[in-house]
Amino acid sequence: MPDPVDPVALTAALIRCPSVTPQEGGALVLLEELLSGAGFDCTRVDRNGTPNLFARWGAKGANRSLGFNGHTDVVPVGDAAAWTTDPFGAEIKGGVMYGRGATDMKSGVAAFAAAAVDFVRDTPPDGAVILTITGDEEGPGTDGTLALLDWMADQGERMAACLVGEPTCVETMGDMIKIGRRGSMSAWVTVTGKQGHSAYPHRARNPVPAMARLMDRLATHRLDDGTDHFDPSTLAVVAIDTGNPATNVIPARCTGAVNIRFNDRHTGASLSDWLRAEAAAVAEAFEVQVAVEIKVSGEAFLTPPGALSALVAGAVAAETGIAPVLSTTGGTSDARFVKDHCPVVEFGLVGRTMHQVDECVPVDQIARLKAVYGRILRDYFA
Repeated sequence: MPDPVDPVALTAALIRCPSVTPQEGGALVLLEELLSGAGFDCTRVDRNGTPNLFARWGAKGANRSLGFNGHTDVVPVGDAAAWTTDPFGAEIKGGVMYGRGATDMKSGVAAFAAAAVDFVRDTPPDGAVILTITGDEEGPGTDGTLALLDWMADQGERMAACLVGEPTCVETMGDMIKIGRRGSMSAWVTVTGKQGHSAYPHRARNPVPAMARLMDRLATHRLDDGTDHFDPSTLAVVAIDTGNPATNVIPARCTGAVNIRFNDRHTGASLSDWLRAEAAAVAEAFEVQVAVEIKVSGEAFLTPPGALSALVAGAVAAETGIAPVLSTTGGTSDARFVKDHCPVVEFGLVGRTMHQVDECVPVDQIARLKAVYGRILRDYFA
């Protein structure tokens, strides 16, 4: 068991837990023991086999309650032979710690856990410090932070504000805070026609031109020009396939897929309606059948600049000497769930190596991240 206020030792201990989604790998067991020993009330909130941990220091239902959210699950190693260190060894070379989850985001969890323990020991706050840690952020996400938030609602637990410790910085520690995220959705399209001989196309109903027309209409449509806090929405065609190896056969089916990252001018529902309308128009024009399956991973959201972002930005500037940009760029995170519970922002390390071979984090950045989180706690409860 590492020193609970040493974020570097705790990061190493967590990396050595092989918690590849959906495996818990010992990471939450370690954190529960560490936090319980520091006086936190801990509850495992597992759902459908997904491991989750809730930890609170202070009174239940306190009006002043600051929360941290993060995850201990990691993506697969990939080609283990391509790594120059043991992916679960937490080896330090030249002041840099290597291992799967070093950046995304076991260092973030270690930093906010260590900062929380340090804070409540030295300056017991008038209020509550809450940590919500899931083992299912890199996976489907249906039984991770959502399960924690559902359980909190049932139990009368409440965060007044929350900071998600995902990597947010682009080039330099302290250069970016996330105050929102774009929405994300995917659509899978199947166009069904009639198979036939390519020498007699009039006897077939070719689904490929229909798919090509549909994908062109989707890809060339300008969704918007951006908003005050968001870049323009984007649609990427990510697949078109017939599975047909023969050039003398017109296939019966063609499949395709798109991914949309959208801002707060849209919702998943409004974009779903648009996709289905475009599909219906192509189906009618080409006299084929077009089926569309859609999954909305998260809606766009924004925590408007205000007290919470100012609190975090002030702490970041004080500890790093950099005034962070308030941004909504990047992919999705569990903040998309937390935003329905309380105001939420994100701040963490530089994310350059996350999900890569030889994922790593400079050791001094882990200590600096703990310092930022500690200052946020002190300033919030001051």
